[in-house]
Amino acid sequence: MAKKIPVTVLTGFLGSGKTTLLNRILTEQHGKRIAVIENEFGEIGIDQALVVNADEEVFEMNNGCICCTVRGDLIRILGSLMKRKDKFDQVLVETTGLADPGPVAQTFFMDEEVQAHFALDGIVTLVDAKHVSQHLDSSEECKQQLAFADVLVLNKLDLVSAEEAEALERRVRHVNAVAKVLRSSHAKVPLADVLDVGGFDLSRALKTKPTFLEPEYPFEWGGIYELAEGTASLVLADGPDASMNVALVPVPTGNDAALGAAAEKAVRLWKATGVPCAADGAFDVDQCATLRLDTVKGLKRFTARVPRQGYYGLLTEHGPEEFALRLEASRALAPKVERRFAGHEHEDDVTSVGLHVDGEVDPKRLNTWLGELLRTRGTDLYRMKGILALKGESKRFVFQGVHMLFDGQPERPWGKDKRACDLVFIGKNLDRAALTEGFRQCLA
Repeated sequence: MAKKIPVTVLTGFLGSGKTTLLNRILTEQHGKRIAVIENEFGEIGIDQALVVNADEEVFEMNNGCICCTVRGDLIRILGSLMKRKDKFDQVLVETTGLADPGPVAQTFFMDEEVQAHFALDGIVTLVDAKHVSQHLDSSEECKQQLAFADVLVLNKLDLVSAEEAEALERRVRHVNAVAKVLRSSHAKVPLADVLDVGGFDLSRALKTKPTFLEPEYPFEWGGIYELAEGTASLVLADGPDASMNVALVPVPTGNDAALGAAAEKAVRLWKATGVPCAADGAFDVDQCATLRLDTVKGLKRFTARVPRQGYYGLLTEHGPEEFALRLEASRALAPKVERRFAGHEHEDDVTSVGLHVDGEVDPKRLNTWLGELLRTRGTDLYRMKGILALKGESKRFVFQGVHMLFDGQPERPWGKDKRACDLVFIGKNLDRAALTEGFRQCLA
């Protein structure tokens, strides 16, 4: 099987120094053949003399780099690169300063063709030492960029004191305790420290001590209700927005799996029909609708037309508590199951939890525990890494996760090394005691 091409994702908040580092990669004679996928291409200011050959999207540099402008989908760009894979050895994807790196990383797990040819090697996050603190207090994306990182580059240290630099490193390590931390000014770091870092190669990640995926949905909350044929009323109070997008879809059962199916169906409806305003204050099953809330003072009541008795999934753009939302049919109804979805949740405290346990784990109990953990807390778990000793398996089992996406495989034999398990969780609102106890219940 051909070796996969390693991919590094370069991220960082606005002004962190990504463009400076990228300019170095595109201009220095480093001897590396790197394909750079750049979504702020116009800001780089590449000298035209560097361009050896160009077409609509791909520019070949005389230092061995290839630069691609992101004018479309990342998967399409990667497919285009595969046609000229003899011209590069690795890929660097630079995100915008306001981007959550999670969906970019997901691409290398979820698309079969991409997964067959590329391997996500690591996420490198540049940090503006002078200004990052104010962003950490207000920006969800800034915290996510830190949490997803395999390498953190504390940049612009020439603008802060030694004491401020130490305080910053302590703060970012609180968010992500396992990333490798580099210090720099003007993004002057050895390229070998940010490219081909093996951050997603868990056998190498163990050196730093030992997390796509639920997709981003266009709604934040979902619940399963049992409804009778006829109509039901969706009642809302004033909230933070003047409208609320909703979908009501039939499902076969009233369990959590049905809620997941309802979410996927609602996504397809959203894409196919958009979200038209609910006509005359009513909407139908299998319809996405925008409920206008700014036309009536006080409580707003919308009619949902239900064609037959059964279970129905209600998906809402915002959390029900934000609008005091309730579903009624002669009385207030309670959902059989409910769930928060990724895409709209606001960031809370992001931390790291590392676990080390001597001995082996039982694979069946481990799968059950991880499955439940990812089902219930997947949106809170940004990254997950581990090296496990499985009962009956002579090789180390290395795994990684991004949100609800989980992947793992056997690696090298344990040999004479002591059999033990190391796991790291990076996310928000992590319960160390519960994670520790849950994992200990998996021991053989």
